[in-house]
Amino acid sequence: MTQYSMLINGELVSSQQQFDVVNPDTGEVIAQVPDIDPMQVQDCLKAASESFKTWSKTSLATREELILRYVDILESNKDEIVDILISETGKPVDNAEYDFGMLVTCLRFFVEEMKRIDQPVIQDPDGRFHHFIKRQSLGVVVGYLAWNFPLLNFGYKVAPILASGCTGIIKPSQVTPLATLRCAELALEAGFPSGVINVISSNNYDVTNPLLTSKTPALFTMIGSTSAGVRAMQTACTSVKHFSVELGGNAPVIVYDDAELDKAVTDIIDLKFANSGQVCVSPNRCFVHESVYTQFIEKAKQHAQGIRLGVGREEGRIMGPLMSDKERQRILASIENTVAQGAKVVMGGGIPEGKSGFYLQPTILADCTDKMALTCDEIFGPVLAVIPFGDSDDVISMSNDCDLGLAAYVYTTNLQRAMTAAEEIDAGSVCINEVHYGVQLPHGGLKQSGVGKDCSKYSLHEYLTNKRVSILINN
Repeated sequence: MTQYSMLINGELVSSQQQFDVVNPDTGEVIAQVPDIDPMQVQDCLKAASESFKTWSKTSLATREELILRYVDILESNKDEIVDILISETGKPVDNAEYDFGMLVTCLRFFVEEMKRIDQPVIQDPDGRFHHFIKRQSLGVVVGYLAWNFPLLNFGYKVAPILASGCTGIIKPSQVTPLATLRCAELALEAGFPSGVINVISSNNYDVTNPLLTSKTPALFTMIGSTSAGVRAMQTACTSVKHFSVELGGNAPVIVYDDAELDKAVTDIIDLKFANSGQVCVSPNRCFVHESVYTQFIEKAKQHAQGIRLGVGREEGRIMGPLMSDKERQRILASIENTVAQGAKVVMGGGIPEGKSGFYLQPTILADCTDKMALTCDEIFGPVLAVIPFGDSDDVISMSNDCDLGLAAYVYTTNLQRAMTAAEEIDAGSVCINEVHYGVQLPHGGLKQSGVGKDCSKYSLHEYLTNKRVSILINN
């Protein structure tokens, strides 16, 4: 049984209690990790607070040197890290390598972007003062991560923390902590000062809640479900803090009658079944114009049938397992309920034969409506709900009829339709005619999908102050 350690104040430490990590491909326990003690939580807060005093004043050139050294160390250990990631997530290798790649990409991007942070001058109408905005490191950051992309999520948080001169306490999901803990161990080799990066593991929110209730953190940031985000923010509101939380999504897709259908089908199916549908921006509600509806269903089924269930370095278009049997049973119950309401199973819909672990067949449901529970809630699994619409339907209003607003997708060759959708869809990102994400593009939602941004310069701004300075220059 592999044992893992936490990184607290520059030391690798264990704890009195441990908890198991399960491989979703087999359902077997593969490792044990520390379940942090209450005193260690206080040690993290003290370490991050003390190290902030010096790290925030460390030159950007020195921070860059350490960050890029860390990147080199991570890349030299890539194969080991990817294998750990596969074992705890059940990802296909291409997905795991993407997950790892986003960590090192974020580290490079944010330290480079920090060089471009401006400190603008503000005009004084009387000519008496020189006013400018001073950007300084915000403070201690507490980050909670989701389980679906452990290292991407780690990169989204640790990279702006390090680049901005903040210090951090990061808790990966208790479901998938292994690769993140290994990356934290490698941070020691890079030579970061003690307390700059603290990475912990826990299966008990009662123990870790002092990270939220303490006055020490200046920013609480997380990636997770809307319900988890609301609970965490409620807990943290014992003192004034900044919040940056990327929460749930229930992404609509609109396929108009003039769409390039093959392109739309390929994009939607590939994203829907990526990471077994466990993606916050996964297309969930697929609105297809009635004139191309039958064709869309046929093409979608044909493309999805090319997906095989598997894990790791197997060849072909591979989809891995769900993260737990609890999640699988939840989704199966939702499929059954939707079929009882009149939806039709085009393909999938059940547990595959001859597979251990927590696999679920890639599933397409036709003849859904926008009032079914499956389409009103985030699915977070390999199920695509297809909803027909006609010329008399206000499909944008149908798309917006949801509490969540993280991402949306539109397929049309009509420029006016495209621009109208971009203007009127309530989502933090709208991709038209192709799915596209990148570290330079802001990622975050509207409505109940969160506040703040990951990626891009807009994320980095959240780790910095906007301090106004006024100097009298002319009496």
